[in-house]
Amino acid sequence: MTLIELIMFIVIVSVGVAGILAVMNVTVKSSSDPMVRKQALSMAEAILDEVLAKDYSNPAVGGYTETDAATCANRVLYDDVGDYSCFDGTTDGKKIHGNSTLGATAITALSAYRATIAVVPTTLGTIAASKITVTVTGSGETIALSGYRANY
Repeated sequence: MTLIELIMFIVIVSVGVAGILAVMNVTVKSSSDPMVRKQALSMAEAILDEVLAKDYSNPAVGGYTETDAATCANRVLYDDVGDYSCFDGTTDGKKIHGNSTLGATAITALSAYRATIAVVPTTLGTIAASKITVTVTGSGETIALSGYRANY
């Protein structure tokens, strides 16, 4: 081998290694994105399931109406989908925080996530219904899920 061939080999290998490292840098930088998306999706699904499990309208006897509309502080007492319209996102207190679960243990890793709920009256054919849209944002990710609760 001559000196020129050796220098050319070093240059070609260096360019190849630099290209591989650049691709690995991009891959490693975005490797947590699927986890962030999955956490936001799980939170949105959990909240949508919670809302859809409630009655379509306020029960005639003993129904609850939010008394603290500024902070939506009484979520555990909600008994119909209309109560959740309090979480419209106009202030941070009117958003569901990711670490604010209905269970006994707060999940501090989800504290960056915020959820809003839109409850829009609609009709499905001739049946009165509400379209519930849960939007979760946090860590650069936004997930929106919708469901319908009918008056049947």
